[in-house]
Amino acid sequence: MRAIVVGGSIGGLTAALLLRNLGFQVDVFERTPAPLDNRGGGIVLQPMTMKWFDRHSSRRIEELSVASNWLRYLGPSDDVLYEGAFQWRSTSWGTVYRALLGDFGGEHYHLAEMCVGVSQDHDSVELRFVTGRVEKADLVVFADGITSTGRRRLYPHVQARYSGYVGWRGTVREDQVSATTRAVLADAVSYSLAPHTQAVMYTIPGMDGELDRGERLLNYVWYRNVADGPELHELVTDVRGFENPVSLHPGSVQQRFIDEMRAAAAEQLAPAFAEVIVRTEQPFLQVVSDVRIPGMVDRRVALIGDAAFSVRPHPAAGSAKAAADAWTLYEHLGTHPGGIVAALRAWEPGQLELGTRLLDRAAAMGERSQVTSTWVPGDPDLLPGLYGPGR
Repeated sequence: MRAIVVGGSIGGLTAALLLRNLGFQVDVFERTPAPLDNRGGGIVLQPMTMKWFDRHSSRRIEELSVASNWLRYLGPSDDVLYEGAFQWRSTSWGTVYRALLGDFGGEHYHLAEMCVGVSQDHDSVELRFVTGRVEKADLVVFADGITSTGRRRLYPHVQARYSGYVGWRGTVREDQVSATTRAVLADAVSYSLAPHTQAVMYTIPGMDGELDRGERLLNYVWYRNVADGPELHELVTDVRGFENPVSLHPGSVQQRFIDEMRAAAAEQLAPAFAEVIVRTEQPFLQVVSDVRIPGMVDRRVALIGDAAFSVRPHPAAGSAKAAADAWTLYEHLGTHPGGIVAALRAWEPGQLELGTRLLDRAAAMGERSQVTSTWVPGDPDLLPGLYGPGR
């Protein structure tokens, strides 16, 4: 049988590798014209994200990630308001992507292929691409992110709901900040809180996967409230004059907004955070939104990851959710006696419940930090993870 995965990011590659393990002939179609890059910054690794690298991959997760041993809250003078033992691993999005792509190989990974149409009959699914390409398969998995073609075709009424705030993101090499800042942020997932805003920072591998101190990257997300309407539309208009409702890539944010953001960091955040943010050459922007979907299956078509539920980054579980969707799909397809359609039908309810629960938790975490400001140092619900405290 043949399977097609639309979207070649972490979730899509995980699904493709697992489907190939089941014996499917698998092709991945990615809309970008070149291999995906590091602009996604860092991710905190959940058990599901790491599962492929336990006995299945040519790489070990220790080769791809940095360990953190502390959860740390910093005060206005870099004083430690709270510190607790916290063992986690973090990595860059690009490091995991390159490792998964290395395992999958390039022969059946097709770039510059934007899927625009999908239809199906009793026996197969047909996909149509901007290039004029037409492909058929027994199973199609859409893992094409928050702007998913599959979701728009299956559920055209579903729209993203803006959260009320954006996430400023960026990375800086450790050796480009002061020794004091390196010491304050060392070996920890660190937070800086202020009324109606928060920032999180942790260390990830370097641009080419470097793990040596000094060559690694300090990665951050800073959530800032921005009113919906003209204020938001102006902010997300890039340097070319085009609005970007999902994200602005490095180099595309208007300089006046970068200048304002840097000045605000110095006023609102711990000095170590402010130094990293000010030294970021090309910060980029994520519009934080929720996408809730009523279903993840239409006969031989499945939606996974952000193509189904797009959740706020606070639980650090977006990549884990995509991986969980892929692994449970693999398990159902491998064990269900009724074939593809029946296996997808059995798989869907559990993943809908998981996505709904994660979306609700992420929204509650965002409300507490950005609206009510009720988070306090040591709050167990702040710990990132779909599987950890605060579940």
